[in-house]
Amino acid sequence: MNDRQSICVLLACFCLSAMTNSLQAEIYHAQGEMAGEVSQTSAILQSRLTSVERNIDGGVAGAPGVARFEYADNADFQNATLTEWLDAKPDSDFIVKTVIRDLKPATKYYFRLIFGESRDATQTGPTCSFSTLQGATGEKPTSFVVVTGMNYWQFHGTDPKKRQGKWGPSVDPKRVVGYPALETMIGMDLDFFVGTGDNVYYDGRDINAKTQDELRRKWQEQFVQERFVRLFRNVPSYWEKDDHDHRYNDCDRTGDRAPGNELGIATFREQMPVVDPGDPAAKTYRTYRVNKHLQIWLVEGRDYRSPNKSPNGPDKTLWGKEQLDWLKRTLLKSDATFRLLISPTPLVGPDDAYKIDNHVNHNGFRHEGRAFFQWVVDNKLHENGFFTVCGDRHWQYHSADPLGVEEFSCGALCDENSRLGRKPGDPKSTDPNAEVKQFYTQKKPSGGFLRITVGPGSKADTGEANFTFVDEHGAVLYETTKVR
Repeated sequence: MNDRQSICVLLACFCLSAMTNSLQAEIYHAQGEMAGEVSQTSAILQSRLTSVERNIDGGVAGAPGVARFEYADNADFQNATLTEWLDAKPDSDFIVKTVIRDLKPATKYYFRLIFGESRDATQTGPTCSFSTLQGATGEKPTSFVVVTGMNYWQFHGTDPKKRQGKWGPSVDPKRVVGYPALETMIGMDLDFFVGTGDNVYYDGRDINAKTQDELRRKWQEQFVQERFVRLFRNVPSYWEKDDHDHRYNDCDRTGDRAPGNELGIATFREQMPVVDPGDPAAKTYRTYRVNKHLQIWLVEGRDYRSPNKSPNGPDKTLWGKEQLDWLKRTLLKSDATFRLLISPTPLVGPDDAYKIDNHVNHNGFRHEGRAFFQWVVDNKLHENGFFTVCGDRHWQYHSADPLGVEEFSCGALCDENSRLGRKPGDPKSTDPNAEVKQFYTQKKPSGGFLRITVGPGSKADTGEANFTFVDEHGAVLYETTKVR
């Protein structure tokens, strides 16, 4: 082979290598990875294969390919386990997810995504982590955040001059990375994150999403934001849905208005690491024993509800009989120091009087809410560490029902989606006679979240729960500690 031929061969090899690298570079995982539904012995791992580039109007296109997860109880991935190969396909929005089992309790695990166009040409994503729950014998304190109202359009599209296209993202580089509250969370030592619903807004002012592609796009534009990707790299999550990420504002299961009920249910289960993808019958209400002092309940508020316009009374239900029976049974069975019911919607309030959407509203589901609280009081749960934590409302508050049950509302995640709330005695509220005792409500609108830390108390055989409201930049607005 002469010099000229050698050069041609080298150039051909170089071009082939460049083409191969280019092809490999076309597939990515721009939405990062998530660990969801972490228990003592299992977790759901999820990612989405995408193109490299984020679209100018916020979302990111999916890409066909294959992926698997590698995980181990050490950062060097010694003696690591590999999941089965998963196919990223259009019919699942190119999402790959799987349940990993037989994990050790109270253990930190590391995982990463191996992905590519084929099994023979793969890349490896960054190292992510989560810790399994301690269970009933664990004494180590746990700290987590509860959020709601992650309104993409309100944050990115408030100023029409900063919008591009019908989806309405901001061109401000400081906002492209996402909500400031997420940066605050990244700076905290958190064990997990709870999204109580309104995680996206199908009925945002930019576009009313109706088709499957439009619904999916709402999730894509939300979770491709850099701060979400960085947060969930090391903070596992639990998710509930509410009206805006089910169908539209104050929706129920009835009516022909798009998106339909079944599409809303299916899309949530597809987009979030909430249920085993291999179990179509898996329930979206569940409970987790976090440590000796804490057990949490995550409930489903949309899938089983009666029509909102039905008359308030004993036959009207928000939860459905099966879920309510499960809730009561598991609450009584628990011996955790603190039992927290985390609900997408409020049970104490006060709320706006005109609404008919939740357990607080007089023409809503108030009968079921009052009957449940009476059951709580009859069983003295409110005297033994039972509290409700809710999303949905766009303001933070700490209130006590006339029966004595206390509630913490986490408030909207960002300033742009916040407002001042109704106070006890307000004639436009659900509590015009000021029967609700309110320990705290915001004096000026601001976004933020609720941070809860639960662990052993300072005295032997006691537990301590700290509830802290912070604004989106981390300033403490209100704090209270419960000891028992």
